[in-house]
Amino acid sequence: MGVGKSTLGKIAAKKQGLKFIDTDLNIEKKCSMKIAEIFKKKGEDFFRLQEEREVLEALKKSKCIIALGGGAFMNKSIRNIILKNSISVWLDVNLKTLNKRIKWNKKRPLLYEKNTEEKIKTLYNERRNIYKLAKHKINCDGLSKESIIEKILIYYEKQKINC
Repeated sequence: MGVGKSTLGKIAAKKQGLKFIDTDLNIEKKCSMKIAEIFKKKGEDFFRLQEEREVLEALKKSKCIIALGGGAFMNKSIRNIILKNSISVWLDVNLKTLNKRIKWNKKRPLLYEKNTEEKIKTLYNERRNIYKLAKHKINCDGLSKESIIEKILIYYEKQKINC
């Protein structure tokens, strides 16, 4: 959530000649609505079902980088398949950085509350306990996009060699 998964994933995929899949964008296309609108009109449960379908479909593909929505890795089915069959990278930023990046972003339906900073903190703390299960972690604070992408690609290359 707000760490740059889509931006960084797209660049990393291009550098490696891989396909890039943004599961949130695919959901928006299939539903003909933005994520915020899906949450508002159909609810979070509907969105999570679409998300699970989209992510599980994306995980069947090979030679690609997939950017998941911030809540997707919280889904045990998704997480188990990723941990078993894929390279998982947690892009982490500290809470202060996250607040700066997403506090006023109206595209984030889980943050439509008055006390946005408190909600961000709650989500951050809930999710980080699950995100810790990823095979790799990159602390993105203070790193350039290029440095983060370089680290992602190092993990990718190491995994490729070990296959």
